[in-house]
Amino acid sequence: MAILIKNGTILNPATQTNEVLDVLITDDTITRMAPSIDADGAEVIDATGCFVAPGFIDMHVHFRDPGQTAKEDIETGSRAAAHGGYTTVCAMPNTSPVIDCPELVHYVHNKAKEVGLCNVLQVGAMTDGMKGEKLSQLEPMIEAGIPAMSEDGKSVMNTNLFREALRVAAAHQIPVLSHCEDINLVDGGVMNAGPKAEALGIRGISNAVENIIEARDIMVAEETGATLHLCHCSTKESVDLIRCGKARGVKVSGEVCPHHFTLCDEDIPSAEDSNYKMNPPLRTAEDREALRKGLSEGVLEVISTDHAPHTEEEKARGFTKAPFGIVGVETAAALTYSELVLGGYLTPMQMMEKMSYNPARILGIDKGDISEGKVADVVIFDPNQTYEIHAADFHGKSKNMPFEGRKVTGAVVATILAGRVTYRR
Repeated sequence: MAILIKNGTILNPATQTNEVLDVLITDDTITRMAPSIDADGAEVIDATGCFVAPGFIDMHVHFRDPGQTAKEDIETGSRAAAHGGYTTVCAMPNTSPVIDCPELVHYVHNKAKEVGLCNVLQVGAMTDGMKGEKLSQLEPMIEAGIPAMSEDGKSVMNTNLFREALRVAAAHQIPVLSHCEDINLVDGGVMNAGPKAEALGIRGISNAVENIIEARDIMVAEETGATLHLCHCSTKESVDLIRCGKARGVKVSGEVCPHHFTLCDEDIPSAEDSNYKMNPPLRTAEDREALRKGLSEGVLEVISTDHAPHTEEEKARGFTKAPFGIVGVETAAALTYSELVLGGYLTPMQMMEKMSYNPARILGIDKGDISEGKVADVVIFDPNQTYEIHAADFHGKSKNMPFEGRKVTGAVVATILAGRVTYRR
């Protein structure tokens, strides 16, 4: 089977290719790239006016499988990911049961292969049951194929235990994906601390809740030599902390989610609309601007989604009682293009770096590159389409997000996984 992509603008960060070329895919491999290709019998995709780039890689999703499949499962999550242009995602381990052993890693990987819509790489929990009391089966999970370890959803508050985990990660050269939250400082908060929280009568979460653990984790990474990736950075201070860590030679990177570089706490309409409730929370406009500049300057290297599906019933409980989190894989590319590229913070090439090439590099996987001879994980993105976001158009199970009716520019028109079209607009 062959696919011929015609007349698209190739954006390949691995080679800094930025030119109009045809791309021939044979079976699962990119076999040729040239100004004009003819291939009898190939399926032709006309990409005129579109970007052709490495399939997006999301370092941070929650597919809720096993145990919480009323919200999402591997099949629906993969379908949503393909709709969003993703060919590889990292699934966080805070499922039920927690992914803390090799058997459950194999369960997710095998199920994802059966579905065949997206590469789902299962991240392993750092501690047994995510209880923060003892390390999980880290080395057996590494042998089973976890790309990283994480306690996402919480921090390992025992610093000595956290250091032990980082030593294992360093020895096996896999990154630690760190959710930074001092649980003792949260103190019942559910949105950003500040005037908006006071006006809505909602208990707030300060920037220090995140920043204190970020500083600690960077220092422990420096001591152990581990590769540290800070999840869903939301504060202006996080940019400074990562910049300082890099200057000291620490192997530290950070990600920003589209909701944090698009919205701020002033956008929250009421104490009833929990589609604006996520963890970390929407911060101030000043924090949002710092995150945008951090991405522009390359201090923050990755755009991830923290795709966190919940049922409609759960999200109907109001800000105080509803769970944290919103879905994101189906809106990330459009929001990134609309807010950051059209906003002047990123070039289209930098967008592809942060959504594909950099995640692959940090994870140490052979992805994020559409050179000849590479596996054909490809996204075709139309930067000219303008439309409104509607949850009714989503392919995943859950619809919880604060962008209903928002006008955006940029649409995924096709996603190709190992030479197979998994989504076509």
